[in-house]
Parts: sequence; structure tokens; C-alpha cells
Amino acid sequence: MTTHAGLGGVGYPGGPLSRDRFRGPPHAVNGGCSDAGFDYFRGWLIARGREAFERVVADPDALAEVPSVRASATDGIDLDGEEALNIVWNAHVMATGKQLPADAFTIRYPELGPTWDFDFDDRGETARRLPRLAALYLD
Repeated sequence: MTTHAGLGGVGYPGGPLSRDRFRGPPHAVNGGCSDAGFDYFRGWLIARGREAFERVVADPDALAEVPSVRASATDGIDLDGEEALNIVWNAHVMATGKQLPADAFTIRYPELGPTWDFDFDDRGETARRLPRLAALYLD
């Protein structure tokens, strides 16, 4: 399987951002999160750099300590990195003059495990699981 945007599996099955415990943070900070929104959020996080990425992968609630997350809580701006996901796609087009084939990538979203299979709109449960993010976004 070729991964979307050449991210080497970062956000896809087996990659660190495909873990089900990572579904809650983008829902909390962006006020909801479709599958596409989840992809765009992962692109945004990857673009923040290795230090922020590794900190948040280790502890999703640590997202609350990323300066741009704190600023977005104040400004009400969604954290969206759709354009980051297109870097490799666009580079391929520029280098070859051709679009990637439609079947060049496959996205499979893992089912939520029992630990993180909860209603992300449940403010109390989100606050219990992600207290720092909840303090920024849900209060």
C-alpha cells in the first residue's frame, strides 16, 4: 500500500497517528472531526515539527501545550493542514507532469478500541480523558 502524501505510514494503519486514542484531540480542538478533518489535522500536526509531533503522539493531551494550539483556542481557528498532505502529490506532478493514479493510495481507518470508543461530544468524558485540552476548548 502506498500511503497518502508519502507520509510513510505516519497517520495510517500502524503509524503513530492512527492510534485510536488520537481521535479525541482533533475533535476537541476543532469542534468536531470527520475522517477528512482527521487527515487534515494530522497534516497540521506533522507540519509543527518533530518535537511537537513526538510529544503529542506520546501524550495526546500534551497538544494543549503547543503554542499554536493555545492561540487557536483564543482565536477560534481550526487546526487544518490539508495542504501539508499534498506536498508529495504536488511534487510528483511537478516532476513528472502527470497526476498520480487514482489507486496510488488507500486510506483505512482503524476501528476505535474499547478504551477510546466514546462519544466525543460528551464534554465530561472528554474532560476526563483530555483535561488540558478541555480546559482550553470546552470551558
